[in-house]
Amino acid sequence: MPVTGVDTNILVRLLTRDDEGQFQKAFALFNKDTVFIPDTVMLETEWVLRFAYSFTFNKICDAFAKLLSLPNVKTKNPDNLFLAIEWTRKGLDFADALHLACSKDSENFATFDSDFIRRSKGLSKCVVKKP
Repeated sequence: MPVTGVDTNILVRLLTRDDEGQFQKAFALFNKDTVFIPDTVMLETEWVLRFAYSFTFNKICDAFAKLLSLPNVKTKNPDNLFLAIEWTRKGLDFADALHLACSKDSENFATFDSDFIRRSKGLSKCVVKKP
């Protein structure tokens, strides 16, 4: 089975079905290939779904969890993505959650974002704080 990396627009078509022709092509791709989704595509897809399609965080998390659970879907580090989904459900912005998940083995994560600091308390052994 070939491995095909996908762009954000493929995931958006698959998850929104806003263009039937493109949805069918994306659906067919996911049915015949092993699909590689870069973390950057997940990050951009979350942004597009939230701002352009008004998806809620829960709807996005549900869609991402189902998508990443497909046996033919591969990512560089699925553990980080699932952790980011979990932390998003607990109140972090998805981008912040993904940044923290990718830094989970660090002692500290520096940010000027007070909201990120407040919402991340107790989620990770990596302490989010101001520099």
